[in-house]
Amino acid sequence: MKNQYNVIVIGSGPGGEGAAMKATKEGQKVAVIDDKPDVGGNCTHRATIPSKALRHTIQQLGETNRRREVHYQELLKSAQSVIRQQVNLRQGFYDRNLVDVIHGRAVFVDGHTVEVTTTSGKERYTADAFVIVTGARPYRPSDLDFSHPRIVDSDSVLNLKVHPRSITIYGAGVVGCEYASIFRGLGIKVNLINTRHQLLSFLDDEIIDALSYHLREQGILIRHNEEYEKVEATNDSVRTYLKSNKQIRSEILLWAQGRTGNSENMGLESIGIQTDSRGYILINENYQTTQEHIYAAGDVVGYPSLASAAYDQGRFAATHLIFGECEYHLVEHIPTGIYTIPEISSVGLTERELTAQKVPYEVGHSFFRHLARAQITGQTTGMLKILFHRETLEILGIHCFGAQASEIVHIGQAIMSQKGNANTLMYFINTTFNYPTMAEAYRVAALNGLNRIR
Repeated sequence: MKNQYNVIVIGSGPGGEGAAMKATKEGQKVAVIDDKPDVGGNCTHRATIPSKALRHTIQQLGETNRRREVHYQELLKSAQSVIRQQVNLRQGFYDRNLVDVIHGRAVFVDGHTVEVTTTSGKERYTADAFVIVTGARPYRPSDLDFSHPRIVDSDSVLNLKVHPRSITIYGAGVVGCEYASIFRGLGIKVNLINTRHQLLSFLDDEIIDALSYHLREQGILIRHNEEYEKVEATNDSVRTYLKSNKQIRSEILLWAQGRTGNSENMGLESIGIQTDSRGYILINENYQTTQEHIYAAGDVVGYPSLASAAYDQGRFAATHLIFGECEYHLVEHIPTGIYTIPEISSVGLTERELTAQKVPYEVGHSFFRHLARAQITGQTTGMLKILFHRETLEILGIHCFGAQASEIVHIGQAIMSQKGNANTLMYFINTTFNYPTMAEAYRVAALNGLNRIR
């Protein structure tokens, strides 16, 4: 039958792509349903790709001292070219692998049927199994008027029509810190309001301190332990009233506090699929919902909410769907990549965690200013930090701040994943690295750490 499939995947982001590619390569008849006119999901159109493209352009402009000559809208145009390339690439994957792509909004009619509303009407599709990978969106509190052009979130900021002179970013998580770097890089006055006592508290304290220092050096005003009381927007400004009796006036308010799973208005309640208070779909260890033939993966199930993890989750879900088992799981140590300026990346435990666990650890540092490659490129800000066990020399954590941090961290991740004696400080000491490279930081840090215990 034309509208009958083995597997229907709802959502075409990384998780949907992973699920669809795995299913079709195993001989399943597969369709992908997405409510956007192009494939790629939020990752391509609203989150990862646009923000990282903006940041990269800002960095390039900074190297030529042209940041303040460029308007935000010009940056958005440059990001669109990257988005289009990604869309074409991903559409090609579906076409070559004979996956039908249906553009429209899917709602479950029953456990095996969805009704899709498209521009031309409604049509029903049935499948033996489903994978829901609809992603997440910014959380919007009900007392903020997001229809006002001066109040935006991390989705609608990509449609901003003005080049503001000032912006208040409410929420100093990953998204808030990244956009603070982007807007400050354009010479825009930035107020960063943090509801907690420090930035990105899941990071190593030394990295947090370095980030705070460099954001302030760039001219970003950070306010910790603050919560908003109310927000008032006019034709020319937004005033944020804080519970501490402070008032912050700026041209734009960017709300960057929390996310919500895209699970509403899909008919999930009618077929008994459960979600939590933030809209995240509840699943078991095999990515199955309360309906065993309906799976969910990616940001719509919450943690870790990473594009790379979502692709793997989608692939694992499809594997279990087809074979009834999946021996693969997300790796134990998932790296964190934060694209501030400079960028941050880490994997493994922090000093705070190791101290709480009473693990006898030691630290090895390598400062980028001492590396020949960093001196050649002029990107001398930053460091690599290795945490290791004093007795076994086992690598316990890698923390990096500075240029190429999100690339460099994968060397440490690979060694940490090895078993037995392969996962020790001695690998970095006894391995010959290309010279000059940023990767050489591992050897320098390892020798620095070894000197602390011998």
